[in-house]
Amino acid sequence: MGFGDLKTPAGLKVLNEFLTDKSYIEGYVPSQADIAVFDALSGAPSADLCHALRWYNHIKSYQKEKGSLPGVKKPLGQYGPAGVEDTTTAAPAAADEDDDDIDLFGSDEEEDEEATKLKEERLAAYNAKKAKKPALIAKSSILLDVKPWDDETDMAKLEECVRSIQLDGLVWGQSKLLPVGYGIKKLQIACVVEDDKVGTDQLEELITAFEDYVQSMDVAAFNKI
Repeated sequence: MGFGDLKTPAGLKVLNEFLTDKSYIEGYVPSQADIAVFDALSGAPSADLCHALRWYNHIKSYQKEKGSLPGVKKPLGQYGPAGVEDTTTAAPAAADEDDDDIDLFGSDEEEDEEATKLKEERLAAYNAKKAKKPALIAKSSILLDVKPWDDETDMAKLEECVRSIQLDGLVWGQSKLLPVGYGIKKLQIACVVEDDKVGTDQLEELITAFEDYVQSMDVAAFNKI
């Protein structure tokens, strides 16, 4: 398994397809798996890889606290879809290098067991935390105006990029194109969010990150549910 070389278009395409229906590399919260893959990239994916770009911008916002994210980093080749060749394995050391005192493989099994145990403990704690939440969850209905750069912007691609944003507590609704002037149309799209999980500032940061298509985002209406 793996993504191939994430510094090449082919590797980034595999990553984009992998994230089509996923918010994170593993599980339902940011983890060291996301940091391991993020660090392997040479920069932000291009705008046409909207799922990878959405994930990249989201994980980038965790850089200050990346060391405290759950999980244990594994070799890059242990993440990603099955059936993809792992091209991240480092070349073997020179034959004359003195490595008698270095155990490269002896602790792998023990580390894997510890990582699995830690992951299970954190997942159990996360599920327990969710179970303790009150049944009544505060939600809001938001209507967003997303404006393109000009009348040549591909509005279908713009909407695809917006809808590619997947967050826990976010559900996209109906949309329509409204004229702004001079042949330019804006995307007006509705969504429902859980107030304690998703905010308008977060949505604006993620949507405007698609800078090849999006000029700006405004909140047209905001109502508590």
